[in-house]
Amino acid sequence: MEFLQPRSLPDALAIMAERPDAVPIAGGTDVMVELNFDRRRPEAILDLTRVPELGAWDRSDGGVRVGAGVTYTRAIAELAGDLPGLAIAARTVGSPQIRNRGTIGGNLGSASPAGDCHPPLLAVGAEVEVASAGGARRVPIDEFFTGPKQSALEPDELICAVHLPAATGPQQFAKIGTRNAMVIAVCSFGLALDPAGGRVGTGIGSAGPTPLRAGEAEEFLEGVLSSEDLWSSRAPLGEAAVARFGELVAAAARPIDDVRGTAAYRSHALGVLARRTLGWAWDEHRTGRS
Repeated sequence: MEFLQPRSLPDALAIMAERPDAVPIAGGTDVMVELNFDRRRPEAILDLTRVPELGAWDRSDGGVRVGAGVTYTRAIAELAGDLPGLAIAARTVGSPQIRNRGTIGGNLGSASPAGDCHPPLLAVGAEVEVASAGGARRVPIDEFFTGPKQSALEPDELICAVHLPAATGPQQFAKIGTRNAMVIAVCSFGLALDPAGGRVGTGIGSAGPTPLRAGEAEEFLEGVLSSEDLWSSRAPLGEAAVARFGELVAAAARPIDDVRGTAAYRSHALGVLARRTLGWAWDEHRTGRS
């Protein structure tokens, strides 16, 4: 196995052009597990830990560009104000050691349906910035995941960053597992409310072949909030609307039975998570607490 260690993004992209078979590694929290259990034996490893461009983030035009090498720990400490949904999700990842090593880009690169960062990224309509030696492009998050652990990345491309709008309203994330951390989610749900735009965003994790959005649930809740002028009045949400939102989220899932849970349990749990996160987010909107 060949170990490749570029010191800049152009160098890394040049290596990928020559060695598209090389497996990128940053925190190693996914790749090293596969190597240790002999599930994977790549011809080459591309170590990205010394590429400084990937570890930077910045604000511009009401949005945030988060470098692929930003760790979960940094997302919690540095991005909670701009990207609260992503920060909440990052807090649920593994142990402190895993959060110190694991990266946002690595989570995207694994393209696991159970990735904890994926639901909040879907909920805000993020874009994934990918690049090769031939140039860069942005992929809408809805189009990035193409199948279980499969993505729209070309063999010679690397994930460079993810672009997200800065939060203009409450965001929430919750997941269900055998314990709060050090666990792969049985299912998870992300929610983003945008009072200024009258928009509701959702993201479903670990309940389909890819992370999913609940489009009908979004449209339903947007309609209720608009028709009843709840965005402005900040009045309580009706129980019937909250229940229907949960039903539509559960209906959007495409779960299977596996060792972590049954399809029926996942659907039921998603309804609970949807109602719960909506309650938290709406309470925050009504009271102004964050």
